[in-house]
Amino acid sequence: MAFTQRANEIFRQVINDYHLTDNIDTPIRNPYERDSIEYSLYLKCWIDTVQWHLEDIIRNPHIDPEEALALKRRIDRSNQERTDLVEEIDSYFRKVYEDVQPAANARLNTESPAWAVDRLSILALKIYHMQEQVERKDADADHIARCQAKLNVLLEQQVDLSTAIDQLLDDIQAGRKYMKVYRQMKMYNDPSTNPVLYKVKKLKG
Repeated sequence: MAFTQRANEIFRQVINDYHLTDNIDTPIRNPYERDSIEYSLYLKCWIDTVQWHLEDIIRNPHIDPEEALALKRRIDRSNQERTDLVEEIDSYFRKVYEDVQPAANARLNTESPAWAVDRLSILALKIYHMQEQVERKDADADHIARCQAKLNVLLEQQVDLSTAIDQLLDDIQAGRKYMKVYRQMKMYNDPSTNPVLYKVKKLKG
């Protein structure tokens, strides 16, 4: 089975599991073994799915400002968790291919495998929610037609992205490409690099 076939299956499983309750506070029940790639893929898509709905909620024009602030901070934490998990998945790929000797003319890809998988997870969410729009009973025919057209593009994009990821992994396995991973150096969550945070800390000190 191709890697992305398994990944897409897990992403669909996650999204369906989440929507059994459709609640951002639903505890995650990851059915896979802790150290498996399946566990990481399930967790990755769960984080993305919860954040998708947080982003919906925070756009309510009538939201209480204090609730909005709490949600914004929760989204910030979620983004950091998402980034950390992408790096964990890239560590998995590096382990898988650690014995591969790249060819002398091996090329570098524009993104690591895990960041491409990150896009595949988000794409699964777009497909699910666009399908929801297509199936709405309270929307007019024009809305349904527009959403169906968008859904068709998303489904084509899913095939193309899945193919590209599998081809990238094949190229790495064969030594035609090599992995070079740069850790995401996010500055706004770091109290030593975010000027607002370290100046506040200095004032308190």
